[in-house]
Amino acid sequence: MTEDPFVTHRSPLFTVAYEMLGSAADAEDVLQESWLRWADVDRAQVRDPRAYLVRTVTRQALNRLRTLSRSREEYVGEWLPEPLLTSPDIAEDVELAENVSIAMLTVLETLGPTERAVFVLREVFEIPYGEIAGAVGKSAATVRQIARRARDHVAARRPRVQVSRSEQQAVVERFLAALRTGQVQELLDVMAPDVVLIADGGGLAAAAPAPVHGAELVAKMLARPDRVVSAVWLNGAPAGRIESDGRLAAVSLVVENGKVARIHAMANPRKLTRLDEPAELAR
Repeated sequence: MTEDPFVTHRSPLFTVAYEMLGSAADAEDVLQESWLRWADVDRAQVRDPRAYLVRTVTRQALNRLRTLSRSREEYVGEWLPEPLLTSPDIAEDVELAENVSIAMLTVLETLGPTERAVFVLREVFEIPYGEIAGAVGKSAATVRQIARRARDHVAARRPRVQVSRSEQQAVVERFLAALRTGQVQELLDVMAPDVVLIADGGGLAAAAPAPVHGAELVAKMLARPDRVVSAVWLNGAPAGRIESDGRLAAVSLVVENGKVARIHAMANPRKLTRLDEPAELAR
């Protein structure tokens, strides 16, 4: 017996849903809904199972995204994507790693649902405009226009300076070492003067309610010696896992010019349930 196409393509289908939603839990729900629809399909009528499944997942993710957009407006404090533990191998696909990064997913939150779907399908998965049109219910010409707008929007907001994997890893390791000591000066040495800290506690964990700007303020907030800090790979990039007083947090960093320019700190416990087993992300 050949393996069911849904099983064969599950990893890229999950990646599509996760990139559209920024939430692994919601992505899993979308896959479950898509599977139920797939189970009722006459497979003999499906010429390209992968394209059919991507269309199905995209439609379900769009429905979920439109619902979530209302609840996220009422979210307590800053909203950040749900981090995923990944293997270092994900970083070998540079484009995939960049597009599933916490920084990129945060930028994608500023797109409308349809723009986000088009961007993910076109820029990440390189799906033809005609197929995207079928998934989002627009004409191919309209999809081209949406893709261009979304591309320009993301380009204006994504990190402008690209660093090598080795430089990123070296700066992250220095930052984590400074966190372990809890010394303000060591933190200042590794952060850019205009560093920004964005923390997501979701009302369930202590977190700054708004972005914190400037190395002095950020260093004072982070300078605590009573924590267990370990290096992990999150969303295809070196990152940190922090345990303190029985509470867990994850930090993802944007590095520019050899310094930490932006810190995404996820402390909402509902978003930290996938830090023990690597997620399978694929294109």
